[in-house]
Amino acid sequence: MSRPSLLILSFSPIADDARVLKQVRLFADRYDVTTCGYGPAPEGVVEHHEVPAGLLAWRKDPRWLLARQYSRVYWGNAAVAYARSVLPVGEFDAVLADDVDTVPLALSLEPRRGVHADLHEYAPGQNSELPRWRWFVAPYIRWICRRFVSRAASVTTVGQGIAERYTREFGFPVGVVTNAAPYAELAPGVVGSPVRLVHSGNAQRNRHLEVMIDGVEQSTTPVTLDLLLMPNDEAYRDELRARCAGSTRVRVLDPVPYRDLVRTLNGYDIGVFVLPPVNVNYEWTLPNKFFDYVQARLGVIVGPSPEMAREVEARGFGAVTADFTAAGFAAVLDGLSPAAVGRWRQASATSARELSAEVQSQGWTDAVERLLQGPS
Repeated sequence: MSRPSLLILSFSPIADDARVLKQVRLFADRYDVTTCGYGPAPEGVVEHHEVPAGLLAWRKDPRWLLARQYSRVYWGNAAVAYARSVLPVGEFDAVLADDVDTVPLALSLEPRRGVHADLHEYAPGQNSELPRWRWFVAPYIRWICRRFVSRAASVTTVGQGIAERYTREFGFPVGVVTNAAPYAELAPGVVGSPVRLVHSGNAQRNRHLEVMIDGVEQSTTPVTLDLLLMPNDEAYRDELRARCAGSTRVRVLDPVPYRDLVRTLNGYDIGVFVLPPVNVNYEWTLPNKFFDYVQARLGVIVGPSPEMAREVEARGFGAVTADFTAAGFAAVLDGLSPAAVGRWRQASATSARELSAEVQSQGWTDAVERLLQGPS
């Protein structure tokens, strides 16, 4: 008996996209999963349509964007046009469409049982700190949400605050599937002296990583900080390296492959992320690294970002700074003790199962099963 067919559609390098890869692994044993996106095929799929790397999904024809000819903007995009040319219409039972820019395409494929849309962030606010984004791109994204995402059978996103924002603005219900990491069988380590802090993530200028660097340098407590940074902006990463040159406390290191990341993090004591809310998505961030820190059995220090702060305070595995400044971060570091950090690490261990991908991904399982196993 043939299994139901599911297309997972994402304009990202799927084999390296942690969120989309979790979807592939979740459904490949249950359904015949086909993927379409950049890069090579992920393991476990029956077929993969690779979008050529030179066809950029984010590129929008400025003529049609300025004229608000949004249909021409979307269907004229090279990545969309290519995917539309290779993906069969009417042959998939369901499509899992990742992010708003895949949803119109997913609906055009006319899957027999419908489309589930997984929105990785609040798309109209992705770069809301930039006037040109607010004036020209955000209205286009809102058009996709109103015209297409509203027609999906179900929708999920990464956090409760963003889910509520989508529902309030566009009227469709949105479930939550966090960016949780797979469960790791690890134990909390002995707290070191000095206390070892770590931050893993992207080197992006608008993240203002200097806040954490300067906070460590200002602290009177013996702490060190390693930043494991992706080379998103090489110039910015070089600037951070120059800023830390000669420091005995802070190092800027190369990133660790994701398969090795949680085990590497386990050798530290506290994972840190103080992210000034320069745009809507930064304000409501609940990122992969937060869950990586928990699986690594670390204490966690974050800024007063509502989603992260709520989890930290409810579960007792860390501390929340008073604000998003270096001084606010240093104030928390100045109150550290090895005993308190040890309790945080134990609390992370207690929360690790509940905050794992295996538990947090249930929203995807329920949504896709409703499509594929519900009444016709």
